Amino acid sequence: MIVFSASSFSLLWGFVAALAYTLGALFGGRLSPQQSRHYLWVISLFHGLSVIATLVPAPDEAAHFGFAPALSATTWLVLLVYTAEHHWFPQMRTRWILSAVGLVTVLLPLMYPGQVLHSNASAWLPLHWLLGLASYAMFAAAVVHASLMSRAERQMRLAATDPTGLPLLTLERLTFHFVHLGFFLLSATLMAGWWFGEQLYGLDKAMRWDHKTVLSVMAWLVFLLLIWGRHARGWRGPLAVRTLYAGSAMLLLAYAGSRFVMEVLLQRNL
Repeated sequence: MIVFSASSFSLLWGFVAALAYTLGALFGGRLSPQQSRHYLWVISLFHGLSVIATLVPAPDEAAHFGFAPALSATTWLVLLVYTAEHHWFPQMRTRWILSAVGLVTVLLPLMYPGQVLHSNASAWLPLHWLLGLASYAMFAAAVVHASLMSRAERQMRLAATDPTGLPLLTLERLTFHFVHLGFFLLSATLMAGWWFGEQLYGLDKAMRWDHKTVLSVMAWLVFLLLIWGRHARGWRGPLAVRTLYAGSAMLLLAYAGSRFVMEVLLQRNL
């Protein structure tokens, strides 16, 4: 039995966004390129409203945050990137991937809205979260493009038609653009947590070397290695993709994974 725990406002926009994703997956292939671009903006609007409804509470409700709202916000940012990118590369075909991920992540906060935030939380905490979520989104976009790049390489070896719709070199260039942006944002997130940890989280939680911090730093080092390997050694293809996947997995486990374990499996406050 599915139990929805979110507010009525979150439920409304969450279900509207889920419906928009479902219709896009089923009937998006029948739309013209211009209609497809317009519909992407419609989905982005509905998903954005569901994120706002989840993160910004009603006057009589407490603010919540957790792994599910973080994943939903990350997916929304990736969708915005793809929607903007679709104007320059309308031939890119990732409708099923984005629809499936978007549908799942937009519904998760309705069942797992997260934990109540303390009223004395720092006013700078949302900025710190925004930096972290933006870095998540950039690396997620890099992973999507890397998977398309790998698929294009396989099709080239088989002399088959490229299903991605973009040249291999273009996908590679886009992948590393997102890697560089994500690395910059992740660096800013870690620096903010290091320098302003006491103001953000309080004296008892300032930059602790817990699993979240360790995994985030490990991910940062893996991405640093990837960028160095790209510029100094010319890394590309499977080696670069596997390194990207390894760093992204560590980053996913650092916050969303650890919060999932604590909130859902152990049902404990962090």
